[in-house]
Amino acid sequence: MPTSVLQPSAAFLQKMLRFPLWQAPMAGSQDSVLAIAVSDAGGLGAIPCAMLSPEQVRSALALVKEKTKRPVNVNFFCHNPPESNETEQAAWLEALQPYYAEMGLDPLAVPAGSGRQPFSEAYLEAIRPYQPEVVSFHFGLPDQALIAEIKAWGGLIASTATTVEEGIWLQERGADFVIAQGLEAGGHRGHFLTADLECQLPVRFLVTELVSKVDLPMIAAGGIATGDDIAELLSLGASAVQLGTAFLLTPEAKTTDLHRQALKSDLVDKTSVTNLFSGRPARGMVNRLMEELGPISPQAPAFPLASQAIAPLRAAAEQQGRWDFSPLWCGESAGKCRELPVAELIHWLTAKL
Repeated sequence: MPTSVLQPSAAFLQKMLRFPLWQAPMAGSQDSVLAIAVSDAGGLGAIPCAMLSPEQVRSALALVKEKTKRPVNVNFFCHNPPESNETEQAAWLEALQPYYAEMGLDPLAVPAGSGRQPFSEAYLEAIRPYQPEVVSFHFGLPDQALIAEIKAWGGLIASTATTVEEGIWLQERGADFVIAQGLEAGGHRGHFLTADLECQLPVRFLVTELVSKVDLPMIAAGGIATGDDIAELLSLGASAVQLGTAFLLTPEAKTTDLHRQALKSDLVDKTSVTNLFSGRPARGMVNRLMEELGPISPQAPAFPLASQAIAPLRAAAEQQGRWDFSPLWCGESAGKCRELPVAELIHWLTAKL
């Protein structure tokens, strides 16, 4: 890659991070504690902000900046919020009706709202006083005017690509890093140019393709669980790696007890990409809902509206110690998770680098 293209993003990787390791933002499974621990250990901690209000984002960043002087990444979604469709919602509730009846729940009491908001001027104003070193996005990029304001304080822009076309699109619109999300990755797919899952590639193939076509530092993500995985992806041209599932069993994560139990069970042997929990494809452990409805359902409303009707079922089942309706997000290498404090885990992961 041309040296001019790699600045200042390459300089950030080389000078600001002790290790070429990014923590994936994991909404619902972490708060600022995990981000601080990863950054203090020499990686790049991340704060998932899509399910936080601007005020909550401001509070999270204030805590991070108070507790660590190390760089941090704040992550946002860039989806286009769909309008609620009563016909679609009724069809979705009808598909879920047997479960509502089983759990003794009233489908008419389904809460409104989606809980996930795209990046906006309000979020920009929330992060501006703290000037985070990296601002990353899922599902594309926000308006160019918002990107320009982040870059004005020296912030670096990262976003997820699941295809070569998406990587090129991000480069043309000002990204400083491309997060190459392989099909093995847990959580929501970051695709935004096509919803065709047949276009999704394993991380090693994706990194190889992107490195040959895009002149930006590549951050490999998906199914990375060991130091050997990291070394291999770096040898393929990745500048760093991004891990999420690997941190789920750390004490610093806010992974629920039920999710932790699942990660230690046979459930980790079978993961699948599903749209049942949010309306958008995401990888998690196969549970009862996915087995009985099939992982992909045309009846699930558009992201993020599907989650409205799942939330009461999840809450009721989890109170009974059941994960039937829980989104147990994780990648394909979840069985290799180690139950270690963050600093020890990062030391183990990077010992051979």
